[in-house]
Amino acid sequence: MINASKRETSMRSKYRLGIDAGGTFTDFVLADQKGNVRLFKALSTPTDPTKAIENGLKLISEELNESPASVISNCDLCINGTTVGLNALIQHKGGKTGLICTAGHEDSIEIRLGHKEDGYRYDPEYPSAVMLVPRYLRRGIRERVISDGSVKTPMHEEDVREACRLFQAEKIEAVAISFVWSVLNPQHERRAAEIVREMLPHVALTVGGELYPQIREYTRTSTAITNAYLGPILKRYVTAVDAYFRALGAKHPVRYFQSNGGLAIGQAMTDRSVYAINSGPASAPQAGLYVCAPFKQKNVITVDMGGTSFDITLTKDSLTNVNKNIDFLRYRIGVPMIQVETLGAGGGSIGWIDTMGILQVGPQSAGSDPGPACYGQGGTEPTVSDANLVLGYLNPDGLLGGRLPLDLEKARKAMRRIADPLGISVERAAYGIYTIVNNNMVNGIRRVSVERGYDPRDFVLVGAGGATAAHITSLAREMGITTVILPKLASGLCAFGQIISDVKYNYMATAPLRLDHDKAYRRITTLFHEIEAEGIKHLKADGFKPTDMVIKRSLDMRYVGQVHECTVEIGNFDISEKTIVKVIDAFHKRHEELYTYSERHNAVEVVNIESTLYGRVVKPKSPKLGKGATLSKAIKGHRKAIFRASGKSERVPVYDGSQLGAGAAIKGPAIIEEVTTTIVIEPGWAAKLDASGSYVITMRK
Repeated sequence: MINASKRETSMRSKYRLGIDAGGTFTDFVLADQKGNVRLFKALSTPTDPTKAIENGLKLISEELNESPASVISNCDLCINGTTVGLNALIQHKGGKTGLICTAGHEDSIEIRLGHKEDGYRYDPEYPSAVMLVPRYLRRGIRERVISDGSVKTPMHEEDVREACRLFQAEKIEAVAISFVWSVLNPQHERRAAEIVREMLPHVALTVGGELYPQIREYTRTSTAITNAYLGPILKRYVTAVDAYFRALGAKHPVRYFQSNGGLAIGQAMTDRSVYAINSGPASAPQAGLYVCAPFKQKNVITVDMGGTSFDITLTKDSLTNVNKNIDFLRYRIGVPMIQVETLGAGGGSIGWIDTMGILQVGPQSAGSDPGPACYGQGGTEPTVSDANLVLGYLNPDGLLGGRLPLDLEKARKAMRRIADPLGISVERAAYGIYTIVNNNMVNGIRRVSVERGYDPRDFVLVGAGGATAAHITSLAREMGITTVILPKLASGLCAFGQIISDVKYNYMATAPLRLDHDKAYRRITTLFHEIEAEGIKHLKADGFKPTDMVIKRSLDMRYVGQVHECTVEIGNFDISEKTIVKVIDAFHKRHEELYTYSERHNAVEVVNIESTLYGRVVKPKSPKLGKGATLSKAIKGHRKAIFRASGKSERVPVYDGSQLGAGAAIKGPAIIEEVTTTIVIEPGWAAKLDASGSYVITMRK
């Protein structure tokens, strides 16, 4: 627990709860009116996510001596970040989906613009992506709108009815509708949707021109299909979670974290399920900026190593990269998503030997069931957690304050599956796994920094996730980063990010207009007001007053004749005859930033517009640490740890993190044991605990 400062708070109720459901652990962060922040962890239960929530609430209840119903009824916000959508997409376990599209375009999602993923472009043996809608469930409708928005071929309604009869017979759970040029004339899509709702009232329906009203038919269709495919899964999940919290007496609707970096109520998540894909890690940048604020750091790379995966986000000058129109898990997604680089590198990642006799780590994971061998739950494969235990980094007495006991002998036995075939010691095998998983993570950090033109040495590294702290100084050293910020809440940082985030909705429209046209600015301003009216209605229904709402606008623009456009932020001013000059100048400057040149003599055109609407949520009070015990009293003991490839160990002090207070300074090599994470300070590094509750770890000169 982190104690509070004495400043007043504005939270409406006694508590605020953030829940982040990961592949191995589900994290719970509870903030109260006094500013105290508590962190709890429970094993995830993928088959029934509410079971993990129940288990976590039991832990909270035991510590507070207060019933779960009392805690929930006294929460102003209960926020849930979930991997349900992501897991359904990874495992291809979404709802059975049908597609209604323009005749002749049934195969656009399979053709994929002729694109093959980078790295496999010339590999004829690389398998095709699994289609979320099989060919026989893609039904072409005779209709055609052309590029000026006029109707060339009226829609044959009987084609839609025939498709619905097929879907009914096939027991379809979801339907996506996407017609060519529907963004300029939506009448055919709207009529088709009316027929589907009439004949199939219980299916989850996604209309492409409403979900993603942007030019580019393939992206719009793929986004609509993905949304429909995830809709039934998210609806069941949201229904179960909402009912569970209502039964406990929740006075406010559960909020869900979206991949765009904001909150939404359950209805919005079921209607816009595609926004749930990266629900969990999308809150990391917000949390990273928050913990860096006391140090005035605005360039932040946040890394989150859990039991299954490793997530990386980059924030430059307080702005986090946002992706649109990307291939995610081989499916084109058009809607805005916080840019998260994810790889299979977690505490449960399995070490194995390939056909060349070379040691590899991941992406396979032992997950939470059976888990690493050292968990004693039936796992036998050597994992990163087993390696960390053998290396002396983890406490043999167990994790989570002893609630998760560890078995060193089982870890060593699993490690022999690597050591014996390679003819090396168990210790060297463990260090090999540790080194390789670190290299994998470093390569991921390079992809979001060096490969996108950022020098990682200009950033601080923020550690999140329960497993990160054992690797953080090694990662920083490899990247040339000299400062690491590791909050005491690191293992639940994404859950913490949720409770300090705002409600956020993105709305888009297509606006193919040249800006040298006399009336272009009027059309753009009208469109902005139209799409923002929908968002304002949602925010009002969610209880926000106009004074709590913030609107930010952007335009996708390009030079006339260009194929691709770039996004230009324009604040929230209306575009008029006077301000349109500012917009054009902003585009030239943005083009120079991205491509090193501009063509100020060339005409500029708008392709799409986008408004982001925020409902500002009152933030919990900032925590503040007091003085702790002296370093000598905070030492729990000593144990042998390995920091060299030779496998040679050295005796290092082990500190009880709960005894350390503001100003505590520790030189490596050392180990700091917090309740939910273990911090390994390698030789050559030093850590100092700040009053804000974060360890500042720096490379010693």
